[in-house]
Amino acid sequence: MNNVGKYVSSHGVENQNINSDKNIHWNFGAELLYEHTIKQGLGMMSKGGTLVVETGQHTGRSANDKFMVDEPSSRDNIWWGKVNAAISEENFNKIEAQILDYLNDRDLYVQDLFGGTDPAHRINVRAISPSPWHSLFIRNLLVRPDVSDLGDFAPDFTILHAPEMTVDPEEVGTNSGTVITINIARKLVLIAGTSYAGEMKKSVFSILNYLLPEKGIMPMHCSANIGKDGDTAIFFGLSGTGKTTLSADPERQLIGDDEHGWSDNTVFNFEGGCYAKVIRLSQEAEPEIYATTSMFGTVLENVVIDPDTREIDLDDNTLAENTRAAYPITSIPGTTNGAPGGYPKNVIMLTADAFGVMPPMARLTPEQAMYHFLSGYTAKVAGTEKGLGKEPVAAFSTCFGAPFMPRHPSVYGNLLREKIAKGDVKCWLVNTGWTGGVYGVGYRMPIKYTRALLHGALDGTLNDVEFRTDPNFGFEVPLSCPGVDSAVLDPRGTWDDQDAYDKQAAHLVGLFKENFVEFEEHVDDSIISAGPIA
Repeated sequence: MNNVGKYVSSHGVENQNINSDKNIHWNFGAELLYEHTIKQGLGMMSKGGTLVVETGQHTGRSANDKFMVDEPSSRDNIWWGKVNAAISEENFNKIEAQILDYLNDRDLYVQDLFGGTDPAHRINVRAISPSPWHSLFIRNLLVRPDVSDLGDFAPDFTILHAPEMTVDPEEVGTNSGTVITINIARKLVLIAGTSYAGEMKKSVFSILNYLLPEKGIMPMHCSANIGKDGDTAIFFGLSGTGKTTLSADPERQLIGDDEHGWSDNTVFNFEGGCYAKVIRLSQEAEPEIYATTSMFGTVLENVVIDPDTREIDLDDNTLAENTRAAYPITSIPGTTNGAPGGYPKNVIMLTADAFGVMPPMARLTPEQAMYHFLSGYTAKVAGTEKGLGKEPVAAFSTCFGAPFMPRHPSVYGNLLREKIAKGDVKCWLVNTGWTGGVYGVGYRMPIKYTRALLHGALDGTLNDVEFRTDPNFGFEVPLSCPGVDSAVLDPRGTWDDQDAYDKQAAHLVGLFKENFVEFEEHVDDSIISAGPIA
């Protein structure tokens, strides 16, 4: 094979069974990867300097095509089911052989990177792909080693990436021609049949989410930031709840916006970059993220670009609603530049309640925090997902990130409970959704109130106010907060028809109880009783 580049590892790709007479491009930077992408007709450079690419038919994750290999070393530790579907070792090996045949016939791009910013807990990841822009994507999203470390870089895990190759589902036991599969024992990820780049980084998250609990580290789908006094806060939340927006606070330093680990001493980012949704992105509302859409080194997925002027249109969803920008975290001002935060003082759980039932802020006991963490509640509304009608639909994603959690949710829930107790961490539930009625009747919680409540929680102001006990969920709700209309703090009082509120609250309580049944045999009575009391 012909190794190309300044930073070739002595641990070559023959260790990954790559035996090719083609070019192997090692650890290229953005400049060369731009050049190769454009030469191959795989992307265009925008007027602002970003690399604009398309992902084809897959513009988001292929949840039904993701598999964990059923093998002896990890079998008893995996939460098998819809989230973690099983594939046999035999079929995994068939897919690997097909991908290797495919890759060995092509020029390849190799990136040697870290998954995790904490040297004590990170893993060495090697990504091998025939696509130069995917190589830039993963270079942006994971953590780059110092160039002095690349000459002897030995991967712990390898990603073999074949986005344009499809498999035969009848032959290899998949659901379609697309497959994303992880073999813990082989320390190998196989991706084929999808150009959506997010599959690469999410596979690394799944690996860390499997490995870290064995070291007593809590892996989390969350954002995190640090206050002026050095206090760390964690923000759990599903898509659309405001996780990225609320953690990007100009008064606090951003650690990261997607995946973190909580060790005995620190909160550390899994990533070295960000993967932000940019459809209809507002320069006024999100100036820092907006700036990255005209910044050299950023990869823009499925953003419409004028081929003549090279101007991009962030409002055009012709190619996808899920348009994305992938950029190094250093592109955002006010970050910690990879430095971890200390032991958290506050945990925030965000929900966008479209039923108009939840208060805008509630204080949780450790048991209530575990209950709501395992529940992972938010609500979907019309327009956010194909097939949704006019009425809101409850969405429960355990641990606020079920698709990337290989172990049983109780493993992560118990870790959270232990860490909260150890540090006397304060826990809060924040509703960024609706009040005054259900979606379509009420109104969205004003962000100025949400920010004021968050500041009150984080700076300790809320420690000095009176609280009431919510009659439906049993958690404590503040009666006042500086900068917030006290009337908003009681959601029932914001409804014109309070009988209708009571009916909707009973409905939501029932949904919570129904959802939690699957966890009851895995938790003690104190957690079950920490749920809704109505």
